[in-house]
Amino acid sequence: MAEKLRFAFWWAASCGGCDVAVLDIHEKILDVAKLADIYLWPVAMDFKYRDLEALPDGFLDVAFFNGAVRNSEQEHMARLLRRKAKTLVAFGSCACFGGIPSLANLFDREEILDWVYRGTYSTENPAGILPQPSFAAPEGELTLPRFFSGAFRLEDFVPVDYFLPGCPPTPEWILRAVEAIASGQLPPRGAVLALDKTVCDTCPRQKSDKKVKEFRRHHEIIPDPERCLLEQGLICMGPATRGGCGALCPGANMPCRGCYGPTREVVDQGAKMLSAVASILDSDDEEEIRLALGRIEDPVGTFWRFGMAASLLGGRAFDAGSAAPAGSRSPVGATATATSAAAGVETASASGSSPVAGGGKR
Repeated sequence: MAEKLRFAFWWAASCGGCDVAVLDIHEKILDVAKLADIYLWPVAMDFKYRDLEALPDGFLDVAFFNGAVRNSEQEHMARLLRRKAKTLVAFGSCACFGGIPSLANLFDREEILDWVYRGTYSTENPAGILPQPSFAAPEGELTLPRFFSGAFRLEDFVPVDYFLPGCPPTPEWILRAVEAIASGQLPPRGAVLALDKTVCDTCPRQKSDKKVKEFRRHHEIIPDPERCLLEQGLICMGPATRGGCGALCPGANMPCRGCYGPTREVVDQGAKMLSAVASILDSDDEEEIRLALGRIEDPVGTFWRFGMAASLLGGRAFDAGSAAPAGSRSPVGATATATSAAAGVETASASGSSPVAGGGKR
């Protein structure tokens, strides 16, 4: 019998949905269990840091890392798993692009802590105490992870071999990734394990001339299940989002929210969608345009919902001394450095012979 592969799963700043997605492959999880031994999966089994630290470097075949990196503990685990694993996969939108946690980059560290521990209506904290990285207790020093200035992508800290996007990744692509790992037919390192065409390209809805007079929120109308949602005035991120999900949201009469991130031709997903919105607005009247755009609730949370940490915006400007990984695209507005910690990782497109063919490069 061939030696089994060695897998690890880890969650950082995430909701847990990516771990649940692994179970969404249903009975196929038994095939994964036959293929690989799981050495780390805190959502399902009890593991200790010392167990992982004791493993030889390169012992694990694949580590699947989901969630953004928001604190020093998560950074430590990212670096540790990079050392222990031959292959590191950014699993899900948060690890790939920062995800919804990186929308908090619109606020600085102090604002977030102040609101959570002093400002919410349900908080009872008359002394205004904030968490401290360390505290001298009678039993000894107690420590907490250091809360960073922003939420970061996995590749802002360590080189990443493959990117499996989605909120969460679909069972189909999880299985295709596992099958490719098992067969040794992975695409070149740096590839995104998804399609290199947009959700619009794969969406079966009827498309005509995209011209709209106003934008609506999805609870305000019952959309025509056959027509393009964008043409009905609903902000659908399909034109700016990588395909591979099977257009699940449009198939359920809901607009695409952009969780698969941009295709390789797109520098900034939100900016691309802004361009698409501008191109379909059917008006030359400045006031009419202003009113139409004013109907778009929460533009940042709509256009950069999953990709703030990967965007040209990055977030609001922080103090130069704020915690941020060296060489990262730190959240310092449009002046952010675009240097990636994964510079030098080959990013060629997938070969046609791979079970995950179609996954374009970053």
